[in-house]
Amino acid sequence: MTTDGRRGGGLQWGRIAGAIALVIVGWLAVVVALTFGSAPGKSMAIVGPQSQALAVIAKANGRIVASNDYITIARSDDAGFVARLYAAGALLVLDAEQAGGCSGLLPVPSLRAKRSNPYLG
Repeated sequence: MTTDGRRGGGLQWGRIAGAIALVIVGWLAVVVALTFGSAPGKSMAIVGPQSQALAVIAKANGRIVASNDYITIARSDDAGFVARLYAAGALLVLDAEQAGGCSGLLPVPSLRAKRSNPYLG
C-alpha cells in the first residue's frame, strides 16, 4: 500500500488556510463590535466608495473630517453615531484613531513634505 504525499499535504494546507480565515474573521468581528462602544466625539473611518460614505455620513448627521477614494473619516458628538452609520448603509466602520494613527486623520504626504521642507513652497 502506497500513500501519496500530496493528499495529506493538501488537507494540511486547507486546515491552515481555514484557521487563518477564522482568525481574521474573528479579529474583524471584535474590531467592529468595539466601535459600537466608542465614546461620542471620536473619529470613525468609514470604509467604502467615497460617494457612498459621504451620503452615509450626511444621513447619520456626522461631520466629514477627511476623505479619499475608499476611506472617509467622520465625527459626531452624538451618541449612537456608529449605529446610525450602519443604519444609513455603511459597509464597514472602524475607530479611526486605531485604524489610522493617533490623529484619526488620513495621511497627506504632499502636505507634510511641504510643511517640513521650506524649499518646497
